[in-house]
Amino acid sequence: MTAPAEHSAVREAVREHLRAPGGERGRGPDVLGALVLGGCAVWPLISAAGRDGRPEGALLAVLAVTAGYVFGRISGSLVPVATATVVSVGALVAALVSSQRTFGTTVAVVAQSGGAGAVTALLVLAAGAACCAATAARRPAARTALRLQALAVAGTAVLLGSFVGFVAALGVLLCSLAAARMRRRLLALAGLGLATALVVGTSWAVAERALPEGLSVSLEGQLTQYRVALWHDAAELAKANPVLGVGPDRFGDLSPTVSQSLDTDGTPHSAPLQQAAEQGVVGVLLLGAVFGWLLYGLGRSPCSTPVVLTAGATLTALAVLASVGNALSFTPVTAGASLLAGLATARRAAGPA
Repeated sequence: MTAPAEHSAVREAVREHLRAPGGERGRGPDVLGALVLGGCAVWPLISAAGRDGRPEGALLAVLAVTAGYVFGRISGSLVPVATATVVSVGALVAALVSSQRTFGTTVAVVAQSGGAGAVTALLVLAAGAACCAATAARRPAARTALRLQALAVAGTAVLLGSFVGFVAALGVLLCSLAAARMRRRLLALAGLGLATALVVGTSWAVAERALPEGLSVSLEGQLTQYRVALWHDAAELAKANPVLGVGPDRFGDLSPTVSQSLDTDGTPHSAPLQQAAEQGVVGVLLLGAVFGWLLYGLGRSPCSTPVVLTAGATLTALAVLASVGNALSFTPVTAGASLLAGLATARRAAGPA
């Protein structure tokens, strides 16, 4: 083949790549991410100004998201399968270490207090990372081994007594298998976003006691009266301070339910409700914008659709856990989730001819 013919073939391959779904990422997701993360760093300082608010935790969360995402983008362009595998193993080891004090206890959606919420989220992250690595792997043997690893994570959740972790990890694995047959990523990502919004809306309705009595009693039985009381306190604080909130990390100081409890972590066990109470409506919008940015980045990702949807399913599972628990209160979970998002939105580095 002559040199002009080679150049023509290369140009045609590039055109085909750009015409493929997600082939051209563009600058939109990166610009949006910079704006959203910048707002998440500035608003806690504004909310805490002139009061006893403690914005350090919110700033640490922003730093963890930024660092994890950047590392994921860099490593995803070089060794995506190896990085995702290491993330899976690391999250599983972290879950085992975190569960040493609570081994054998039954963990339900309603009982994820303290380290139990972190254990469940880490198990989901471990399963999701293994599934992403399996979807991106080229060798059938590697794909099979990595999917078995994800199944082993679900089995570990059973051994640790985390029923929610088992269901969520198994759900991510099934979504990963289904994603291999899907081609329309935008429709699937929109469905994941809608599911998350439905869970957030339901939790807010429970906090406001706006649901029908029968449904409210049923959900309260699953969520426990203590958690519902925490959510109600958060809703009341949000209504009293709708714009600025009461200040970052001040819910535990102002919640009557927390003050009457001897064993509490000082959070309402719901990330959206905590944002509403401590940082007002702007904080809630920024939290939603972060999740929306991640889904938007996945929609524009140059990675294959199965990888994108597997990562999207994992992030959705973590978002649901954060809506009814304290998963985002743990830095390893926040950093790991953003790292997985970075892996699924990275462009592979050009290899040798």
